[in-house]
Amino acid sequence: MPKLHQIRRRVLAWYRKNRRDLPWRRTQDPYAIWIAETMLQQTQVKTVLPYYRRFLKTFPTIGVLDRSSKQKVLALWSGLGYYRRAENLKKAACIIMQKFGGQFPQKYDALLALPGVGPYTAGALMSIAFNRAYPALDGNARRVLTRIFNVRIEKDLRAISEKIVSPSHPGDFNQTLMELGSTICLPRDPNCPLCPVAHSCAAQRSGRFELNELSPTKPRMQRVEWPLAVIQTNGKILLRRRPPGGMLGGLWEVPGGERKKGENVKSALIRHLNGLGQQVRVDAVMGEINHSITRRRIRAPVFLCSNYRKIRPPDPNWRWVSLSSLGRYPLSSLSLKAIRLATKR
Repeated sequence: MPKLHQIRRRVLAWYRKNRRDLPWRRTQDPYAIWIAETMLQQTQVKTVLPYYRRFLKTFPTIGVLDRSSKQKVLALWSGLGYYRRAENLKKAACIIMQKFGGQFPQKYDALLALPGVGPYTAGALMSIAFNRAYPALDGNARRVLTRIFNVRIEKDLRAISEKIVSPSHPGDFNQTLMELGSTICLPRDPNCPLCPVAHSCAAQRSGRFELNELSPTKPRMQRVEWPLAVIQTNGKILLRRRPPGGMLGGLWEVPGGERKKGENVKSALIRHLNGLGQQVRVDAVMGEINHSITRRRIRAPVFLCSNYRKIRPPDPNWRWVSLSSLGRYPLSSLSLKAIRLATKR
């Protein structure tokens, strides 16, 4: 096995010369780091950047986040996806205010007990914010270590990650592994000539990069048709709020939903209009959206609708919303795409 201290020294030297200048790397504030690490779960850096800045500007402290309404938090999260992350931030903020007096807990187990905080986020906070030698294994760091050490068993990966983390610069070291994985040690076609530890890497020596990754079986993607109706008049769009719980629970959306087997898309759309189908004529498709939610790969035809000027929302979960007010509503990413498509026309 390569000497751990040599690998540690080389990758840290590389990181100090090559790291990207990202806003969450300019602070040791655990709150700001927590927000960034939560947003970065299953989401690319370039997507997160504008959301991160807006979120911290609107909710600069845990106290402000705790006092803000859930709808306001979700509205600012609109388009970022995986909305349970935002809900967990709100729940955790409440716990931190009530149980810890607004101060971030500095013990690993206490962090791990917060809603939405798993081993990776707890490790990132302990190492980056509190300078404690805990590993933080996101997908990029896992790929780097499994390739270097030819790891095939999860417990071996955990053991190596605990041994190799820098005792003096744990935060920088964990971010080094993430940076290497996202810029050089890519899932496909890794750029080995630029890697500071290529000569110590088992995958580089064998040339078998794909076999050196721990790759649990991914659940099969389900293909779904999800027709949508953008109903608009006088600068307003008709929205409805999804029931709490379940997929996208509590978010606002343009009406529509999953087509059942044996049902055509227009019939499915009218069914999802919840009785408003008698007041709306479903006209031509104006376009189509492709979107993924968890294990669903969605094809969403977006319909123009007419004959709807007399529609009165049947209950508070339906609402006419002006285009200028959409930012105040937590909207699903799928609906945002549909609205953009409609307003372009």
